[in-house]
Amino acid sequence: MSVLKEGIIVILSSPSGAGKTTLVKKISSEKNFSISISHTTRKPRSYEKDGLHYFFVSNSEFNKLISNKKFLEHAKVFENHYGSLKDIVIEKLDKGKNVIFDIDWQGTEQIKEKNLKYKIVTIFILPPSRNELFKRLLNRDNNDKKIANERMKQFEKDVLHWKNYDFVVINDDLQKCYNHIINFLDKETVGDSNTSYDKSKISHHIEDLLK
Repeated sequence: MSVLKEGIIVILSSPSGAGKTTLVKKISSEKNFSISISHTTRKPRSYEKDGLHYFFVSNSEFNKLISNKKFLEHAKVFENHYGSLKDIVIEKLDKGKNVIFDIDWQGTEQIKEKNLKYKIVTIFILPPSRNELFKRLLNRDNNDKKIANERMKQFEKDVLHWKNYDFVVINDDLQKCYNHIINFLDKETVGDSNTSYDKSKISHHIEDLLK
């Protein structure tokens, strides 16, 4: 009898609006990764469905899950709480399923600190420019400049965490960005951990983003 190989944890993080959610969905559909669906206390957007995009819960329900230590990770982002249920993720990994997360740097650090037995691969997504990021945020939030400006302020803090990730890529073209990520993941899943990226280029890009 063959021994079932455990799945790996893949984490995509980015400042709000840089495209990680779109990339996570694309990787899931084309590479058959299982998306970890987060619980959240925020209100659903018009197109979002409970259990498909998020599990939408009340603050009291979320706090109960925290008290019962049900989360693998959880964080507060823009006044709302997000968290990934531990049991669901572990069950998938033990069945050999690769699980992909769409979470921020706070959740990423929590998962890394758990010292899990599973391989963890972390990827940070950057926008091509400040102007493009602002346009994406406006488009997503129905041209609400107040919300977009709040997210831009948070962006300046979030982007500084890129150094703590295994791989960093600029999302200036969705398909090109996706191809870079898949190339990296293909090597990681076969044990090739020598994949690198141009850290000098990324560092200069970060400087431009923060100007």
